[in-house]
Amino acid sequence: MSKQQTRTIKVDILARVEGEGALYVKLKGNQVLDVKLKIYEPPRFFEAFLRGRHFSELPDLVARICGICPIAYQMSAVHAIERALGIGIDPAVRQLRRLFYCGEWIESHALHVYMLHAPDFLGYPDGIAMARDHQAIVQQGLRLKKAGNGIVSLMGGREIHPVSAAVGGFYKVPSKSALKELVDELTWALDASLATAHWVSGFDFPDFEQDYEFVSLFHPEEYPFNEGRIVSNRGLDIDATEYEESFTEQHVQHSNALHSVLRGRDSYMVGPMARFNLNFGKLPDVAQQAAHDCGLQIPCRNPFRSIVVRAIELVFACHEALRLIREYEPPPVPRAQAAARASTGHAATEAPRGLLYHRYVLDQDGLITSAKIVPPTSQNQKRIEEDLRHFVSQVATRPAEEITWKCEQAVRNYDPCISCATHFLRLQLERD
Repeated sequence: MSKQQTRTIKVDILARVEGEGALYVKLKGNQVLDVKLKIYEPPRFFEAFLRGRHFSELPDLVARICGICPIAYQMSAVHAIERALGIGIDPAVRQLRRLFYCGEWIESHALHVYMLHAPDFLGYPDGIAMARDHQAIVQQGLRLKKAGNGIVSLMGGREIHPVSAAVGGFYKVPSKSALKELVDELTWALDASLATAHWVSGFDFPDFEQDYEFVSLFHPEEYPFNEGRIVSNRGLDIDATEYEESFTEQHVQHSNALHSVLRGRDSYMVGPMARFNLNFGKLPDVAQQAAHDCGLQIPCRNPFRSIVVRAIELVFACHEALRLIREYEPPPVPRAQAAARASTGHAATEAPRGLLYHRYVLDQDGLITSAKIVPPTSQNQKRIEEDLRHFVSQVATRPAEEITWKCEQAVRNYDPCISCATHFLRLQLERD
């Protein structure tokens, strides 16, 4: 093929990604002319229809943003409202919220590692096809996910869109005996997560590294879930109240999802790799040792190794859940109360996919007059496109089908979701 020949690769429907997306890559010889990750799913206008609702309704409403990580949206909302109203929470409630997060991280990371990402490395179109040859592995992944769901179901009342989270705490808290019933399965899950990390560390990873600006929460005493300052490996160190002074969102014509960038800089990465690189020292010894055994180094800049990092976070989440259950003492009351007042609250938490920012303005009656929600997906979108631009140049001489497969894999490094898992890809290759 002539080096001047132009090829256009179009993936109309991305499989195993969150929401509805498409991929467009244009090559001229081995030169990458254009890359676009197109998010064409219609906007849902969550920020708009929250206006006029009472702050007490927020946890149930924002949980509907995502079926895989509703707890992150709930916790971001309640933290923001609590800061707006000056509500202090009981230490036991704080520990329960960390346990709630453990459940979500376990089920989300297990789903991604086993069903959405591992098929890429093993050459299968999806987890169902992979199960035909690796039944025991897939069953292990599903059991891991179920272990996380068990925490969410007990604490939240149900596995999907839990209903117990409330401003000030919970509507109902679990008993010590009920939590202890989870210990045996979580003990198994900790061993299974260690096995998961060793399994995925043996995959064949492309030789691809980028100089990322990693952004995540940082807490001085623990691996971050829902508290801490927003930091980066290039000197960013801010409170959530300063988020909009440091970050901005840009509309791009080819996508319904906004691109988030650091003001005066550019794209950045949120998610497990960012957390791992910025908070490695806060991981428990068992997770740090597993990372060393799996060959992970700090900094880890190869996004294809993110599947190993997620497995290490699985180890952490299982270990942390067991610790929290062991130390749990129920709070005197399930939730703290506070009077409504005109105020503004900001919060950032760590969803499985990365940093999640919420900001709400309340009137004197506690009604929401303004809302802003910045999910990890939009924060990573520009960085994904830049990864693709650099990565495609390494595989440009390969057949179109292989380029397509590799590009999709590069997108899935950022943790796709289940909503498009049943779609198949259509590839169009145009040659001049």
